[in-house]
Amino acid sequence: MSLQQSILNGDRLALSRLLTEIENGSDQGHQALNDLFKHTGSAHLIGVTGAPGTGKSSLVNRLVQHYRNPSAQQKSKRIAVVAVDPSSPFSGGAVLGDRIRMNDLVGDNGVFIRSMASRGSLGGLAATTAGLVQAFDAAGYDIIFIETVGAGQAEVDIAKLAHTTLVVEAPGLGDDVQAIKAGILEIADILVLNKADRPGVESAERALKGMLQLGHPIEKVFHHHGRSEQINTEEESEQDADEWITPLHRLISTDGTGLNELVKSISKHREYLEASGDLARRDRARLESEVDDLLQLEMMLRWRDSTPPDIYQATIDKLTNRQLSPRQAAAILLNGDDSQ
Repeated sequence: MSLQQSILNGDRLALSRLLTEIENGSDQGHQALNDLFKHTGSAHLIGVTGAPGTGKSSLVNRLVQHYRNPSAQQKSKRIAVVAVDPSSPFSGGAVLGDRIRMNDLVGDNGVFIRSMASRGSLGGLAATTAGLVQAFDAAGYDIIFIETVGAGQAEVDIAKLAHTTLVVEAPGLGDDVQAIKAGILEIADILVLNKADRPGVESAERALKGMLQLGHPIEKVFHHHGRSEQINTEEESEQDADEWITPLHRLISTDGTGLNELVKSISKHREYLEASGDLARRDRARLESEVDDLLQLEMMLRWRDSTPPDIYQATIDKLTNRQLSPRQAAAILLNGDDSQ
Protein backbone atom coordinates (compact mmCIF):
# COMPACT_ATOMS: atom_id res chain seq x y z
CA MET A 1 0.00 0.00 0.00
CA SER A 2 1.35 3.43 -0.94
CA LEU A 3 2.15 6.12 1.62
CA GLN A 4 -0.62 8.29 0.21
CA GLN A 5 -3.25 5.54 0.49
CA SER A 6 -2.16 4.75 4.04
CA ILE A 7 -2.73 8.40 4.98
CA LEU A 8 -6.18 8.41 3.39
CA ASN A 9 -6.95 5.27 5.41
CA GLY A 10 -6.10 7.06 8.66
CA ASP A 11 -2.65 5.59 9.37
CA ARG A 12 -1.09 7.97 11.92
CA LEU A 13 2.41 6.51 11.50
CA ALA A 14 2.28 7.05 7.73
CA LEU A 15 1.08 10.63 8.30
CA SER A 16 3.93 11.27 10.73
CA ARG A 17 6.42 9.98 8.14
CA LEU A 18 4.94 12.24 5.47
CA LEU A 19 5.12 15.30 7.74
CA THR A 20 8.84 14.64 8.26
CA GLU A 21 9.38 14.27 4.51
CA ILE A 22 7.56 17.56 3.90
CA GLU A 23 9.64 19.41 6.50
CA ASN A 24 12.82 18.01 4.95
CA GLY A 25 11.70 19.03 1.46
CA SER A 26 12.21 15.55 0.01
CA ASP A 27 11.02 14.43 -3.42
CA GLN A 28 8.83 11.79 -1.75
CA GLY A 29 7.13 14.47 0.32
CA HIS A 30 6.53 16.67 -2.72
CA GLN A 31 5.10 13.78 -4.74
CA ALA A 32 2.80 12.73 -1.91
CA LEU A 33 1.46 16.28 -1.60
CA ASN A 34 0.83 16.37 -5.35
CA ASP A 35 -1.17 13.15 -5.16
CA LEU A 36 -3.08 14.13 -2.02
CA PHE A 37 -3.98 17.67 -3.03
CA LYS A 38 -7.26 16.64 -4.68
CA HIS A 39 -8.39 15.34 -1.28
CA THR A 40 -7.92 18.72 0.44
CA GLY A 41 -10.28 21.66 0.93
CA SER A 42 -12.62 20.43 3.65
CA ALA A 43 -10.83 21.40 6.87
CA HIS A 44 -11.43 24.65 8.77
CA LEU A 45 -8.03 26.32 9.17
CA ILE A 46 -7.81 28.40 12.35
CA GLY A 47 -4.74 30.56 12.90
CA VAL A 48 -3.73 31.58 16.41
CA THR A 49 -1.21 34.41 16.70
CA GLY A 50 -0.11 37.09 19.12
CA ALA A 51 2.84 38.24 21.17
CA PRO A 52 4.80 35.81 23.38
CA GLY A 53 3.25 35.34 26.79
CA THR A 54 -0.37 35.88 25.77
CA GLY A 55 -1.28 32.23 26.33
CA LYS A 56 -1.71 31.00 22.75
CA SER A 57 -0.82 27.39 23.51
CA SER A 58 -3.09 27.25 26.55
CA LEU A 59 -5.91 28.67 24.45
CA VAL A 60 -5.40 26.09 21.69
CA ASN A 61 -5.29 23.33 24.30
CA ARG A 62 -8.63 24.49 25.72
CA LEU A 63 -10.24 24.81 22.25
CA VAL A 64 -9.10 21.34 21.22
CA GLN A 65 -10.57 19.86 24.40
CA HIS A 66 -13.87 21.58 23.63
CA TYR A 67 -14.07 20.27 20.06
CA ARG A 68 -13.11 16.77 21.17
CA ASN A 69 -15.72 16.74 23.96
CA PRO A 70 -18.60 18.87 22.65
CA SER A 71 -22.14 19.08 23.92
CA ALA A 72 -24.68 16.39 23.08
CA GLN A 73 -25.95 18.38 20.08
CA GLN A 74 -22.57 18.41 18.34
CA LYS A 75 -20.30 15.78 16.85
CA SER A 76 -16.74 15.35 18.07
CA LYS A 77 -14.19 16.76 15.62
CA ARG A 78 -10.84 15.36 14.52
CA ILE A 79 -8.27 18.02 15.33
CA ALA A 80 -4.74 18.69 14.11
CA VAL A 81 -2.40 21.28 15.62
CA VAL A 82 0.62 22.72 13.83
CA ALA A 83 2.66 24.62 16.40
CA VAL A 84 5.57 26.67 15.03
CA ASP A 85 8.38 27.43 17.48
CA PRO A 86 11.32 29.81 16.95
CA SER A 87 14.64 28.32 15.87
CA SER A 88 17.93 29.12 17.54
CA PRO A 89 20.02 31.43 15.31
CA PHE A 90 23.09 29.49 16.42
CA SER A 91 22.18 25.79 16.51
CA GLY A 92 19.10 25.89 14.28
CA GLY A 93 17.22 23.83 16.86
CA ALA A 94 14.03 24.76 18.67
CA VAL A 95 12.43 24.15 22.04
CA LEU A 96 9.14 22.60 21.01
CA GLY A 97 7.36 23.72 24.17
CA ASP A 98 3.81 23.39 22.88
CA ARG A 99 3.98 19.63 23.42
CA ILE A 100 4.57 20.33 27.11
CA ARG A 101 1.63 22.73 27.41
CA MET A 102 -0.71 20.33 25.58
CA ASN A 103 -0.08 17.27 27.73
CA ASP A 104 -3.82 17.02 28.41
CA LEU A 105 -4.31 15.88 24.79
CA VAL A 106 -1.82 13.02 24.88
CA GLY A 107 -3.38 9.65 24.14
CA ASP A 108 -6.34 11.01 22.16
CA ASN A 109 -6.23 9.39 18.72
CA GLY A 110 -8.54 12.10 17.41
CA VAL A 111 -5.85 14.73 17.98
CA PHE A 112 -2.54 15.05 16.13
CA ILE A 113 -0.06 17.67 17.37
CA ARG A 114 2.94 18.52 15.23
CA SER A 115 5.53 20.97 16.48
CA MET A 116 7.94 22.40 13.97
CA ALA A 117 10.82 24.86 14.00
CA SER A 118 10.52 28.12 12.09
CA ARG A 119 14.03 27.58 10.65
CA GLY A 120 14.56 31.29 10.25
CA SER A 121 11.34 32.06 8.38
CA LEU A 122 9.84 35.49 8.99
CA GLY A 123 6.17 36.21 9.38
CA GLY A 124 5.62 33.74 12.22
CA LEU A 125 5.40 30.59 10.06
CA ALA A 126 7.86 28.01 8.79
CA ALA A 127 8.26 27.76 5.02
CA THR A 128 6.77 24.24 4.99
CA THR A 129 3.76 24.99 7.20
CA ALA A 130 1.36 25.10 4.23
CA GLY A 131 2.50 21.62 3.20
CA LEU A 132 1.85 20.21 6.67
CA VAL A 133 -1.60 21.80 6.70
CA GLN A 134 -2.41 20.21 3.33
CA ALA A 135 -1.34 16.80 4.62
CA PHE A 136 -3.62 17.08 7.66
CA ASP A 137 -6.46 18.30 5.44
CA ALA A 138 -6.09 15.32 3.11
CA ALA A 139 -5.93 12.97 6.11
CA GLY A 140 -9.45 14.02 7.06
CA TYR A 141 -8.94 16.32 10.04
CA ASP A 142 -11.94 18.60 10.51
CA ILE A 143 -10.17 21.53 12.19
CA ILE A 144 -6.50 22.45 11.86
CA PHE A 145 -5.05 24.94 14.32
CA ILE A 146 -1.92 26.79 13.18
CA GLU A 147 -0.15 28.44 16.11
CA THR A 148 2.55 30.92 15.13
CA VAL A 149 5.92 31.65 16.68
CA GLY A 150 4.76 34.62 18.70
CA ALA A 151 7.06 37.32 17.38
CA GLY A 152 4.53 40.14 17.50
CA GLN A 153 3.70 42.55 14.70
CA ALA A 154 5.50 40.64 11.93
CA GLU A 155 3.13 37.68 12.17
CA VAL A 156 0.78 38.53 9.34
CA ASP A 157 1.51 35.53 7.12
CA ILE A 158 -1.01 33.51 9.09
CA ALA A 159 -3.83 35.60 7.60
CA LYS A 160 -2.96 34.26 4.14
CA LEU A 161 -3.01 30.64 5.33
CA ALA A 162 -5.93 30.47 7.78
CA HIS A 163 -9.65 30.84 7.17
CA THR A 164 -10.20 32.28 10.65
CA THR A 165 -7.45 34.19 12.45
CA LEU A 166 -7.51 34.60 16.23
CA VAL A 167 -5.26 37.36 17.54
CA VAL A 168 -4.51 36.83 21.23
CA GLU A 169 -3.66 39.72 23.53
CA ALA A 170 -3.20 39.88 27.30
CA PRO A 171 -3.13 42.69 29.86
CA GLY A 172 0.11 43.76 31.46
CA LEU A 173 2.44 43.04 28.53
CA GLY A 174 3.25 46.67 27.73
CA ASP A 175 1.57 49.98 27.10
CA ASP A 176 -1.83 50.12 25.46
CA VAL A 177 -0.45 51.64 22.26
CA GLN A 178 1.79 48.62 21.73
CA ALA A 179 -1.26 46.41 21.42
CA ILE A 180 -2.82 48.44 18.62
CA LYS A 181 0.17 49.10 16.35
CA ALA A 182 -0.46 48.40 12.67
CA GLY A 183 -0.16 44.87 11.40
CA ILE A 184 -1.12 42.37 14.04
CA LEU A 185 -4.63 43.59 14.92
CA GLU A 186 -5.56 44.28 11.30
CA ILE A 187 -5.50 40.57 10.49
CA ALA A 188 -7.82 39.58 13.35
CA ASP A 189 -11.11 37.92 12.47
CA ILE A 190 -11.62 37.39 16.20
CA LEU A 191 -9.77 39.22 18.96
CA VAL A 192 -9.13 37.37 22.23
CA LEU A 193 -8.15 39.16 25.43
CA ASN A 194 -6.70 36.21 27.34
CA LYS A 195 -5.68 36.10 31.02
CA ALA A 196 -8.67 38.30 31.78
CA ASP A 197 -8.27 37.65 35.50
CA ARG A 198 -5.13 39.82 35.54
CA PRO A 199 -5.01 43.44 36.73
CA GLY A 200 -5.34 45.97 33.92
CA VAL A 201 -7.82 43.96 31.86
CA GLU A 202 -10.27 46.90 31.67
CA SER A 203 -7.59 49.25 30.35
CA ALA A 204 -6.45 46.71 27.77
CA GLU A 205 -10.02 46.06 26.69
CA ARG A 206 -10.68 49.79 26.22
CA ALA A 207 -7.56 50.14 24.06
CA LEU A 208 -8.50 47.16 21.89
CA LYS A 209 -12.12 48.28 21.51
CA GLY A 210 -10.89 51.72 20.52
CA MET A 211 -8.84 50.16 17.74
CA LEU A 212 -11.74 48.05 16.53
CA GLN A 213 -14.06 51.06 16.46
CA LEU A 214 -11.71 53.03 14.21
CA GLY A 215 -13.21 51.21 11.27
CA HIS A 216 -14.04 47.87 9.74
CA PRO A 217 -12.45 47.71 6.28
CA ILE A 218 -14.49 45.93 3.67
CA GLU A 219 -11.35 44.73 1.94
CA LYS A 220 -8.40 43.03 3.60
CA VAL A 221 -5.22 43.68 1.65
CA PHE A 222 -1.99 41.78 2.19
CA HIS A 223 1.33 42.78 0.70
CA HIS A 224 3.20 39.91 -0.84
CA HIS A 225 6.50 40.11 -2.73
CA GLY A 226 6.07 43.78 -3.51
CA ARG A 227 2.44 43.70 -4.55
CA SER A 228 -0.91 43.84 -2.80
CA GLU A 229 -3.30 40.91 -2.50
CA GLN A 230 -7.01 41.47 -1.93
CA ILE A 231 -8.60 38.49 -0.25
CA ASN A 232 -11.92 39.93 0.83
CA THR A 233 -13.17 41.92 -2.13
CA GLU A 234 -16.83 42.93 -2.10
CA GLU A 235 -19.03 44.76 -4.56
CA GLU A 236 -19.41 48.44 -3.61
CA SER A 237 -23.17 48.13 -3.84
CA GLU A 238 -23.21 45.42 -1.17
CA GLN A 239 -21.92 45.19 2.39
CA ASP A 240 -22.10 47.22 5.56
CA ALA A 241 -24.92 45.05 6.90
CA ASP A 242 -23.14 41.87 5.77
CA GLU A 243 -19.66 42.97 6.80
CA TRP A 244 -17.90 40.85 9.42
CA ILE A 245 -17.35 42.92 12.55
CA THR A 246 -14.38 41.63 14.54
CA PRO A 247 -15.62 40.57 17.99
CA LEU A 248 -13.57 40.95 21.18
CA HIS A 249 -13.76 38.21 23.80
CA ARG A 250 -12.41 38.13 27.31
CA LEU A 251 -11.04 34.70 28.17
CA ILE A 252 -9.31 32.85 30.98
CA SER A 253 -7.88 29.83 29.19
CA THR A 254 -6.68 28.17 32.40
CA ASP A 255 -10.24 27.55 33.61
CA GLY A 256 -12.23 28.00 30.40
CA THR A 257 -14.09 31.16 31.37
CA GLY A 258 -15.42 32.78 28.19
CA LEU A 259 -14.64 29.77 26.01
CA ASN A 260 -18.22 29.06 24.91
CA GLU A 261 -18.64 32.60 23.57
CA LEU A 262 -15.36 32.31 21.64
CA VAL A 263 -16.39 28.98 20.11
CA LYS A 264 -19.69 30.53 18.99
CA SER A 265 -17.80 33.36 17.27
CA ILE A 266 -15.56 30.86 15.47
CA SER A 267 -18.65 29.00 14.24
CA LYS A 268 -20.34 32.24 13.17
CA HIS A 269 -17.24 33.33 11.26
CA ARG A 270 -17.15 30.05 9.35
CA GLU A 271 -20.83 30.50 8.49
CA TYR A 272 -20.15 34.08 7.38
CA LEU A 273 -17.30 32.96 5.11
CA GLU A 274 -19.48 30.36 3.43
CA ALA A 275 -22.53 32.60 3.05
CA SER A 276 -20.61 35.61 1.72
CA GLY A 277 -18.41 33.66 -0.70
CA ASP A 278 -15.35 34.89 1.16
CA LEU A 279 -14.26 31.32 1.91
CA ALA A 280 -13.68 30.63 -1.79
CA ARG A 281 -11.91 33.97 -2.24
CA ARG A 282 -9.60 33.35 0.70
CA ASP A 283 -8.85 29.85 -0.55
CA ARG A 284 -7.92 31.19 -3.98
CA ALA A 285 -5.70 33.92 -2.50
CA ARG A 286 -4.05 31.41 -0.17
CA LEU A 287 -3.20 29.04 -3.02
CA GLU A 288 -2.00 31.92 -5.20
CA SER A 289 0.29 33.06 -2.41
CA GLU A 290 1.65 29.53 -1.99
CA VAL A 291 2.35 29.25 -5.72
CA ASP A 292 4.17 32.61 -5.63
CA ASP A 293 6.32 31.42 -2.74
CA LEU A 294 7.16 28.18 -4.54
CA LEU A 295 7.97 30.04 -7.75
CA GLN A 296 10.31 32.37 -5.87
CA LEU A 297 12.07 29.43 -4.21
CA GLU A 298 12.32 27.41 -7.43
CA MET A 299 13.67 30.34 -9.46
CA MET A 300 16.23 31.05 -6.75
CA LEU A 301 17.39 27.42 -6.77
CA ARG A 302 17.61 27.36 -10.56
CA TRP A 303 19.54 30.61 -10.57
CA ARG A 304 21.97 29.24 -7.99
CA ASP A 305 22.53 26.11 -10.08
CA SER A 306 23.19 28.15 -13.25
CA THR A 307 25.56 30.70 -11.67
CA PRO A 308 29.25 29.73 -11.25
CA PRO A 309 30.29 30.07 -7.60
CA ASP A 310 33.39 32.12 -8.51
CA ILE A 311 31.27 34.78 -10.26
CA TYR A 312 28.95 34.97 -7.27
CA GLN A 313 31.83 35.29 -4.78
CA ALA A 314 33.61 37.89 -6.93
CA THR A 315 30.46 40.02 -7.00
CA ILE A 316 30.02 39.70 -3.23
CA ASP A 317 33.67 40.75 -2.82
CA LYS A 318 32.97 43.93 -4.80
CA LEU A 319 29.88 44.51 -2.71
CA THR A 320 31.85 44.10 0.51
CA ASN A 321 34.50 46.54 -0.74
CA ARG A 322 31.74 49.08 -1.52
CA GLN A 323 32.53 48.97 -5.24
CA LEU A 324 28.91 47.98 -5.90
CA SER A 325 25.62 48.62 -4.17
CA PRO A 326 23.38 45.62 -3.33
CA ARG A 327 21.03 46.58 -6.17
CA GLN A 328 23.92 46.77 -8.66
CA ALA A 329 25.25 43.43 -7.46
CA ALA A 330 21.85 41.81 -7.96
CA ALA A 331 21.57 43.30 -11.47
CA ILE A 332 25.00 41.97 -12.40
CA LEU A 333 24.25 38.49 -11.09
CA LEU A 334 20.88 38.37 -12.86
CA ASN A 335 21.93 39.92 -16.16
CA GLY A 336 25.56 38.84 -16.34
CA ASP A 337 26.55 42.48 -16.90
CA ASP A 338 29.91 43.20 -15.27
CA SER A 339 30.49 46.52 -17.01
CA GLN A 340 29.36 48.64 -14.03
